[in-house]
Amino acid sequence: MNEKTAIVLLNLGGPDNLEAVQPFLENLFSDPDIFNILVFQKLIAKLISKSRSPKVRKEYKLIGGSSPINLWTEKQRSLLEKTLKQGFEDVDVFTAMRYWHPLIKDVARQISEKRYKKIILLPLYPQYSFSTTGSSFNEWKRVFNSAGVEQIFIKNFYQNKFYVHALNQRIDEALLKFPDDVRNSVQFLFSAHGIPLSFVKKGDPYPDQIRETIRLVMQARHNSHEHHESFQSKVGPVKWLEPSTKGKIRELISTGKKNLLIVPISFVSDHIETLYELDIEYRHIAEEAGVENYFVMTGLNDSDLFILALKEEICERL
Repeated sequence: MNEKTAIVLLNLGGPDNLEAVQPFLENLFSDPDIFNILVFQKLIAKLISKSRSPKVRKEYKLIGGSSPINLWTEKQRSLLEKTLKQGFEDVDVFTAMRYWHPLIKDVARQISEKRYKKIILLPLYPQYSFSTTGSSFNEWKRVFNSAGVEQIFIKNFYQNKFYVHALNQRIDEALLKFPDDVRNSVQFLFSAHGIPLSFVKKGDPYPDQIRETIRLVMQARHNSHEHHESFQSKVGPVKWLEPSTKGKIRELISTGKKNLLIVPISFVSDHIETLYELDIEYRHIAEEAGVENYFVMTGLNDSDLFILALKEEICERL
């Protein structure tokens, strides 16, 4: 058996060109952990993805024609492997995506063939949800079948001090974009990806972990600014977590709070939900409502502090 450890960074993935949008969406809507349709799910996923893909392709076109999540995840993998090898030579770091290439099933087969002694799975979702980390873990367990291999599943890292510092570093950078005379009165709006309320009723810890992340971030900066929370990216007719980000933006501006910093709190890299939804679609909503200054915090992306957070999570298990 190979004496080395495989570290797998699990992420969502995204279309790497406009032609990939429809099959990416089909993979997403085929996920039984999110859309548990039971009957004819594959067929329904194909129909939904075909109807939605023209609109979504236009959105990707506005941010460059592809999802940057793949490039940022590869950058994070490379940086993490480089820093880990300074103390642990017997490690290899992989990325595995839930809905686009490299798919979890392909990476699982590759790792199985190399017969690693230990596998550490680290989802790039700081907070645990059935729909993200849970779905990735379930898919891994379905497709990885090498018996006798030690596997370690890291469920979350939202309390990691380096992760919290990385967020505050990005917030500080974003605050410098505001005029000096309004900087102290900027409203922080922490926007997280939403989930259906039915998940919460089944015990999904995600909203509590989001709120604790916000508390830790604001505590570390001594509650320097007024802050608010909201949820974005609702799909379908069912009830989701509230308030919605677009609704909260309108509410804040209507009460005279017209300098907004949007902090994407559940994402660790820029992708369509930050670059299009927050920075284009919701910017338009804010401008129509009379915003004076509107900025979206840059994703953690290649943040040195964020890589330190990932390294610490791994080193604890090594």
